[in-house]
Amino acid sequence: MSKFELKLPQMGESVAEATLTTWLKEIGDTIEMDEAIFEIATDKVDSEVPSEVEGTLIERRFEVDDVIKVGDVVAVIEVEGEGNEVPMDSNAAPVVEEAVEEPIAQIQQQVFTAKETALTPVQDFSSSERFYSPLVKNIAKEEGISIAQLDTIPGTGKEGRVTKHDILSFIENRGTNENAPKEEVIKEQEAPTLEIKQTAKPTHATSTKTSTVQVSGGDEIIPLSRMGKLIAHHMVESVTTSAHVQSFIEVDVTNVVNWRNKVKKSFEEREGEKLTFTPIFMEAVAIAIKKFPLINVSLDGDNIIKKKNINLGMAAALPDGNLIVPVIKNADQLNLVGMAKTINDLANRARNNALKPDEIREGTYTVTNVGTFGSVFGTPIINQPQVGILALGAIRKMPSVIETPEGDFIGVRSKMFLSHSYDHRVVNGALGGMFIKTVADYLEAWDVNREI
Repeated sequence: MSKFELKLPQMGESVAEATLTTWLKEIGDTIEMDEAIFEIATDKVDSEVPSEVEGTLIERRFEVDDVIKVGDVVAVIEVEGEGNEVPMDSNAAPVVEEAVEEPIAQIQQQVFTAKETALTPVQDFSSSERFYSPLVKNIAKEEGISIAQLDTIPGTGKEGRVTKHDILSFIENRGTNENAPKEEVIKEQEAPTLEIKQTAKPTHATSTKTSTVQVSGGDEIIPLSRMGKLIAHHMVESVTTSAHVQSFIEVDVTNVVNWRNKVKKSFEEREGEKLTFTPIFMEAVAIAIKKFPLINVSLDGDNIIKKKNINLGMAAALPDGNLIVPVIKNADQLNLVGMAKTINDLANRARNNALKPDEIREGTYTVTNVGTFGSVFGTPIINQPQVGILALGAIRKMPSVIETPEGDFIGVRSKMFLSHSYDHRVVNGALGGMFIKTVADYLEAWDVNREI
């Protein structure tokens, strides 16, 4: 018998730590390969962490609400055969640093105008003697909760720490919370007395202003979820960062539709997977990116970062109405069978909230299927720091002019629109147009006799 150390995996670029939210296994429980052991939360994603081995859980190094750094040993699993032996000391308590540095990168960077700076109190959590996890601090910042208010929240976590559930409960009830300290109201007309010269690029000030919409007695107020707020900020940031331009093209996908109808039953019987249109479109996008690699870039100041790998993000709607973008890594290296299996796996686990943090990062180009909801085409917002995103419209049967050596005639064809949004700071109209035309040409030339 040997012991295996289960460490906290890397969860994204510049994310150095996470909060342990739930233990899914108890000491002595038998664990299967890839079975989830515990859940974590960062400012980017909530996720389960699976086991890399089969065995028995014999030690838990951290408790719920503890902050864990990437690479820390969270659990020890006893396995049969040889493993990575660890020195065991039953009397040794896990060492948790009292001061934790906040993650450098968040899903988005909120940029405030001078007027908003005057209205928003600065939150300095270092002035409190109380420990707060990065997750709690990020929620407090997003909700405008001051350090004085945060210090009044009763903590139900270890050593009285404020948990995610504690602060969310406070937010839900603070409208009726008479014990919360009253914040000094700074009148809007007083803001101009603070003179700040803004040299940064202009931002949409309305993105963080309090709404002045009047609410009548029968109206329902639905607060945005935490993920909803992150998505909203991310979308506004993208619009204020990139110069969005769109190109549209109509594609005759009759050959694709006929081929899929012919092979989908045998494909499912052989592979145990459904064959949708998505892997076909993803294959076309990956091939077009290889031909036009300057679509697969990011802009960093005055430098263009040309990405080595083609990692395609596929926007997926969640049951709660939110959106997540799992990433198909090295999509250009997958054949159609591999693409179909990867897409089905990511889509299923996205709907079940079972994606790993590594599976939603490092995307270099994104595809979104607006046709799923019947939309003919759309104008998608670029997923930063990428410079392009493709929207797939609904496939419809349309009357069409068909050219033949014998002359033109009208026939029924399956057609769809492709909508390409791209960042005009680095992608001009010629490149954006040629890219989407290449995708269309690949689909229109689809071989109906193709073997799979």
